[in-house]
Amino acid sequence: MNKLYPSAAAALDGLLRDGMVIAAGGFGLCGIPERLLDAVRDSGVKDLTFASNNAGIDNEGIGKLLRTRQVRKMIASYVGENKEFERQYLSGELEVEFCPQGTLAERMRAGGAGIPGFYTRTGVGTLVAEGKEVKNFGGEDYILELGIFADLSLVKAWKADETGNVVFRKTARNFNVPAATCGKVCVVEVEEIVPTGSLDPDCIHLPGVYVQRLVLGAPYDKQIEFRTVRERETA
Repeated sequence: MNKLYPSAAAALDGLLRDGMVIAAGGFGLCGIPERLLDAVRDSGVKDLTFASNNAGIDNEGIGKLLRTRQVRKMIASYVGENKEFERQYLSGELEVEFCPQGTLAERMRAGGAGIPGFYTRTGVGTLVAEGKEVKNFGGEDYILELGIFADLSLVKAWKADETGNVVFRKTARNFNVPAATCGKVCVVEVEEIVPTGSLDPDCIHLPGVYVQRLVLGAPYDKQIEFRTVRERETA
């Protein structure tokens, strides 16, 4: 089975539709599937639900799709660096399901493992618990969180071999692994594609069985959200 596609648009061909649920990896601008997100934007699909740690920043990452009004709902844990996100949420244009960061990762992981829900103490007694089932275990209350089952997973990785075995680099792994496993179809963009058999099996973070399509996205600018430097001291 050939998993390699010549472009992000080709890798998404036939997978996109209005109203679908997409799980996307990334944390801020680190490890975001930017080529695939650009292709989603360019396709014109709308009313999308994104499950992702955050929505990037204005005009980067999922923020690009907010600008074009293609996102109907965000399931996210942090949204503080995106003014357009804030504007759309406060004006009622965007539905938001806030989810504690660890809970969001576990909801994706649960979906990938076929687990429909789990109980957690995180969020008990807060707005997070509103409308959710509460059950007592050992004298402590727990709330029921549902696994995330996405139609499509969009992932950014460092290296992959031609069969889709994937290696992430340092903190860029972040939410990419759980996001990859919870989708019906997983599309991965990578910085480098290497021959099958050249990756150390013990170093593979995402086995190729989870990956249906693969695209080379390099070169990348590797932007950062904020650049903070110390003032140069005078000699």
